[in-house]
Amino acid sequence: MAIADDLRKTLTDPTPLYFAAGTADLAVQQARKVPGLIEQLRAEAPARIDAVRNTDPKAVQERAKEAQAAVTAKFAEVVGSFDADLKKLGEQAQDLALRGVGVAAEYAVKARETYEKVAEHGEQTVRTWRGEVADEIVEIAEVVEAPAPAPAAEPEAKAAASEEPAKPAARKAPARKTAAKKSAAESQEG
Repeated sequence: MAIADDLRKTLTDPTPLYFAAGTADLAVQQARKVPGLIEQLRAEAPARIDAVRNTDPKAVQERAKEAQAAVTAKFAEVVGSFDADLKKLGEQAQDLALRGVGVAAEYAVKARETYEKVAEHGEQTVRTWRGEVADEIVEIAEVVEAPAPAPAAEPEAKAAASEEPAKPAARKAPARKTAAKKSAAESQEG
């Protein structure tokens, strides 16, 4: 039965739908920023193109050769130190693996928190779409503006009320027309 309960809970949980709605709303918010970014790129493009045109190809080649020589030297240094530090490298690998597990757990917690925040944002978005926020405000206003209780009755009335046993007031249900009576009445009128 636990599996059925878990399955029912999973299928009736609205959080993934709220997450999707929140993601869609955030995507729309980000998409609204795109026209401004395009205008910024249009304004900066001529200066960048001129900078590329004015760059000396020989200077770029020299910088590339210098970078390649530096990378080659660093690589040779690293490879040379591998032989001496093989034992140390194994210990560091274990340490890094343990750190990786810790970091993965931390990211899992952060991902869950972000998921819940986006789902909460989506729930608010859905409420806004449905107009439920306005309904809640109306409900709060009704509670705040509830009429004050009636003033206390006179002591004599209280004493009389306490002597008589309270009788429940019988409510009479309003008369309802059945569908047959309604159709008969409509056919006589028409």
